[in-house]
Amino acid sequence: MLLRGGPALRRFSTGRVYFKNKLKLALIGQSLFGQHVYSHLRKEGHQVVGVFTVPDKDGRADPLALAAEKDGTPVFKFPRWRAKGRTVQEVVEAYRAVGAELNVLPFCTQFIPMDIIDSPKLGSIIYHPSLLPRHRGASAINWTLIMGDKKAGFSVFWADDGLDTGPILLQRSCDVKPNDTVDTLYNRFLFPEGIKAMVEAVQLIADGNAPRIPQPEEGATYEGIQRKENAEIRWDQTAEALHNWIRGHDKAPGAWAEINGQTVTFYGSSLLNSSVPPGEALEIKGAQKPGLVTKNGLVLFGSDGKALTVRNLQFEDGKMIPASQYFSGDESSTLELTAEEQQVAVTIQGIWAGILSNVRAIEASTDFFKSGASSMDVARLVEEIRQKCGGLQLQNEDVYLATTFGDFVQKVVRKLRGEDQAAELVVDYVSREADGRTVRMPHQCFIGGEFVDAQDGRTYNAVNPADGSTICKVAYASLADVDKAVAAAKDAFENGAWGRMNARERGRLMYRLADLLEENQEELAIIEALDSGAVYTLALKTHVGMSVQTFRYFAGWCDKIQGSTIPINQARPNRNLTFTKKEPIGVCAIIIPWNYPLMMLAWKSAACLAAGNTLVLKPAQVTPLTALKFAELSARAGFPKGVINILPGSGGVAGQRLSEHPDVGKLGFTGSTSIGKQIMKSCAVSNLKRVSLELGGKSPLIIFSDCELNKAVRMGMGAVFFNKGENCIAAGRLFVEESIHDEFVMRVVEEIKKMKIGDPLDRSTDHGPQNHKAHLEKLLQYCEAGVKEGATLVYGGRQVQRPGFFMEPTVFTDVEDHMFLAKEESFGPIMIISKFQNG
Repeated sequence: MLLRGGPALRRFSTGRVYFKNKLKLALIGQSLFGQHVYSHLRKEGHQVVGVFTVPDKDGRADPLALAAEKDGTPVFKFPRWRAKGRTVQEVVEAYRAVGAELNVLPFCTQFIPMDIIDSPKLGSIIYHPSLLPRHRGASAINWTLIMGDKKAGFSVFWADDGLDTGPILLQRSCDVKPNDTVDTLYNRFLFPEGIKAMVEAVQLIADGNAPRIPQPEEGATYEGIQRKENAEIRWDQTAEALHNWIRGHDKAPGAWAEINGQTVTFYGSSLLNSSVPPGEALEIKGAQKPGLVTKNGLVLFGSDGKALTVRNLQFEDGKMIPASQYFSGDESSTLELTAEEQQVAVTIQGIWAGILSNVRAIEASTDFFKSGASSMDVARLVEEIRQKCGGLQLQNEDVYLATTFGDFVQKVVRKLRGEDQAAELVVDYVSREADGRTVRMPHQCFIGGEFVDAQDGRTYNAVNPADGSTICKVAYASLADVDKAVAAAKDAFENGAWGRMNARERGRLMYRLADLLEENQEELAIIEALDSGAVYTLALKTHVGMSVQTFRYFAGWCDKIQGSTIPINQARPNRNLTFTKKEPIGVCAIIIPWNYPLMMLAWKSAACLAAGNTLVLKPAQVTPLTALKFAELSARAGFPKGVINILPGSGGVAGQRLSEHPDVGKLGFTGSTSIGKQIMKSCAVSNLKRVSLELGGKSPLIIFSDCELNKAVRMGMGAVFFNKGENCIAAGRLFVEESIHDEFVMRVVEEIKKMKIGDPLDRSTDHGPQNHKAHLEKLLQYCEAGVKEGATLVYGGRQVQRPGFFMEPTVFTDVEDHMFLAKEESFGPIMIISKFQNG
């Protein structure tokens, strides 16, 4: 029986609570962090025999006390542990009565006497949010950022009679990101990993494996608590030092400067790595250069000439505003609420009352934070409103910008009405009568959700290849425009709604965009015909139709992008594995060709967006108009500002800058091999960005004597003349078996003579104009080279005698392998035929 029972007992007893040493613990401290440490220790099987925390504040218990009281754990709330230099006897008796073997101090603001620290047989351990011995003291996270440390972390150490000087039990570290704040660093690493580390430390002690590593004095620092009077900004520092000072004081106590005689506190700092946007100058006392109030916030300048942006400003009366609205004044007057909106206000009032339980009545003047609310209460407020107000999604920042109940209700109502949304999209259309309707076309750069002229005002002509006329003038993007577009895409990815959006919502936007493309397919097909010379019926079915299908296909992928797990060790108890998580790259640059302007845009951008990236797209200089119409529809679909940016202009300026830009994480290019080589080099030299290239090619079509000749003729002509030969998968050479060669050529010529060459908007047209004049000239030179080398020009080879850039469908025979025609891609309506022997 014992032999049979052993395995059963082992199977029953492999849970984590069993076969581990467990301790009786006293938890001394407070806060949500303390609550989580408490809960996790209990789950691991340790017995918390007493919780010693702070008294209730304004009638509200600390989170640690709430959790412990709910579990029936003894809770003691002493206002102080010492009086006149001696431990309060009542405290000593209460503490010793619980019989703790170890004191755990996850976060404690009270001074704990040494006789309590040393009382349990295993001593006391403390969590400290820095890599000791650096940043001893109470503002460790702040000083990690203020001092510009590249590494942050925490220490669990054995308490002694010094200030954060005890031996180290364990430490964990992480990289400090360029725009980390106290909140982001705490929420991303110090809070979740600190909880795990405290539990691990207790278990190491229970198992007798906990180290005691003396702290070195080399590198030790001590910084005091930062207070408001010490947080004034010194302007004789670099931009990075200013950024570190501001973010190190965000949210408390807040770095400040004097503006117009008033103390103004700065929040939400980020380094500005792109060109400085235009704005209105703002004098700041002591600053070497005025700040700039821009649409992105307040731009500040360091002593090194570099810049940073501050997102929010707070005034002496506690009111906080977006820095971009400094010169805008107050919002419009108080809104009159409808009956339905009044009911929403009542619901919100109940939520405030539940959070601010110490406040007798919630009135318009009640201030959320002055009434005792904390950052955790902000998260609760946002989530409760989402749950109880029909899914209304607020951001934490909305609470900080409207701290009184009256202002907060007004903000919520404005959001419900859509009044807080960005102004209606303004489009300076160029209108043109075509195909019996008015076609409206955007013609400016699309940057950060707005259509804007190129910064230097430069434009160029978009030309209709059917007659050589000018369709409109289009903005010619400059280097500064590229930098602005990349900065907008980066900000949308890192700080905007796109980066926070869940995958299904991303997919919903892409489906909506596909619907809008389909609703506007006739107008898009007309623009494609006017701008690229594509025959309307082909533009409607392929250029536009496949674009719609592409966006719908990738919209379905948004919430299905998965990583993988690979078991690397099945041995118990670890069963180790590795896993891959697929995450968006960030800002992607896309440079597309002119043969299928909209479809190439869709192929590249839909996958990019589905994965959660933002993009800066440069259409071909000669075919920008459907890309700009696409930008308009993306804004109407609800894509957040900055997610999609379109830059018409030249490859040598805008395209080259994108390939060199340090904030672009990936570049996709379709075009010539020579330009592809240059792009790959620029991407490597700049920041080793990822590159996807689709370059030139020359595909063969081989026709044997046993084929169905009529079918072979149709397929051969389609493979060469489809989309005027401007096709990356066109048959660059035809190899025809000798016995059928002459008849094949004869039938091809007969079919060419039946083709209607003309206006691409005429539904009966088979063959439209070449895309642009330079390409037509290149094709004519290509034919001349073939004739000079001895190939036989059977048909065509000339420009059609009519306005526009039309070329006759062309047939060459007797083409040999050494000839230029055999080696080089024409990218036009030129059939290159070589004969091979029977059999």
